[in-house]
Amino acid sequence: MTAPALHLTVYGTPAPQGSKNRNAAGALYESSAKVRPWRQDVKTAALDALLHDEAWVALSGAVWLDVQFSLRRPKHHFGTGKNAGLLKASAPPYPTGTPDLDKLVRSTQDALKDAGVLADDSVVATLSASKVYVLWGDSLRTPGAVIKVWRLTDFLKEPTP
Repeated sequence: MTAPALHLTVYGTPAPQGSKNRNAAGALYESSAKVRPWRQDVKTAALDALLHDEAWVALSGAVWLDVQFSLRRPKHHFGTGKNAGLLKASAPPYPTGTPDLDKLVRSTQDALKDAGVLADDSVVATLSASKVYVLWGDSLRTPGAVIKVWRLTDFLKEPTP
């Protein structure tokens, strides 16, 4: 399989980018205070990954974006007292509540655009995204995301079996 054009790991708390709200003066602001730090974490990780690639140009052709978000489990998933720190049998294996996956992707795509990875959000022609809890399967050990970006034209160059 073709190697991704960019593969990076972002550490931080993934935050959804939802609708903007207006204050009394009519100015727009993000609905979540966690969006700005998350977007900055993604941008910093992307810029660090691109630091040694002086020839990098923001991707303007069709790309495949693959993102796995690792989220911290809520405290109520764990026991108390003598069972403190132990996962309850009733704890769900996958996150099914907030944040919404599509809104996590939205904030991450915007940060990748700000970092110069993508020329625009619209170049994402194929998207695969998931959210898992930390320490579940091959997920991260702390909250964050693993992001891979492929140029779709690279797959056209692969020989067919």
